[in-house]
Amino acid sequence: MKLAVITDSSAYLRQDVLHHDDLFILEIPIYIDGESYVEGKNLTHDEFYQKMAASKELPKTSQPSVAELEEVLSGLTAKGYTHAIGLFLSSGISGFYQNIQYMKDEFEGLTVEFPDSKITSAPLGMMVEDCLKWAGEGRSFDEIVANVQHQIDGTSAYIMVDDLNHLVKGGRLSNGAAILGNLLSIKPILYFNDEGVIEVFEKVRTEKKAMKRLVEIVVSDIADGHYQVFVIHANVPEKAEALRQLLIEEGVEGDIPFATFGGVIGTHLGDHSLAVGYIPIV
Repeated sequence: MKLAVITDSSAYLRQDVLHHDDLFILEIPIYIDGESYVEGKNLTHDEFYQKMAASKELPKTSQPSVAELEEVLSGLTAKGYTHAIGLFLSSGISGFYQNIQYMKDEFEGLTVEFPDSKITSAPLGMMVEDCLKWAGEGRSFDEIVANVQHQIDGTSAYIMVDDLNHLVKGGRLSNGAAILGNLLSIKPILYFNDEGVIEVFEKVRTEKKAMKRLVEIVVSDIADGHYQVFVIHANVPEKAEALRQLLIEEGVEGDIPFATFGGVIGTHLGDHSLAVGYIPIV
């Protein structure tokens, strides 16, 4: 078996993985004041947040290109690939997953699966990295797909945002209207639910209490298993470090790496968002 792993630019990937020969990344364009950008090409992480702050309107994102995915898949057998797995941002925040299902049986000689990640950012990146690692270890395609599904079923992220406007205007918050009225006094904790949709999980009064509660929820969620925990943030390294310390104090074991929210998800969460994501270690 030779496996191609395909993802999109919303996945947070380590530098050493970005150039893996068997990895293909679809671009998600970000539109700021009428200009189109792709993160990592003509837009850095810092530039995105600077441009967003200066922009008159909220940035917009579109889906990865179905045509680009088709192009990647159609060229794989000629390169010797027998199997492909596509892991993209959650179907709960993008229609891309639904739009590509027809492609699974389109390519002769190529076995294709598109599991719904129901997540994005660092947990999505780890799924991608693990698939590449498992393929390198000579595991079967069925085992790799089953492993990823196990990760998907146990993955979530809890998020504190500075300003809910981005999510509500972008239509990415399923139950947002209910809490807009009293935003001044609350810090909502959002999460990716079982369908991969971002919802309000709980309303907390202050940022300090919200951080403490974030840690409580995650510690409770991961108590029965073996998980990789990430602290993910948008331009708030000090708060991210404070959150990591709280997690360590509450007994979360292992390395807790930082990841940053790139432009694709940052468009929806806004600047200064902070999250804890976790994913089962298989």
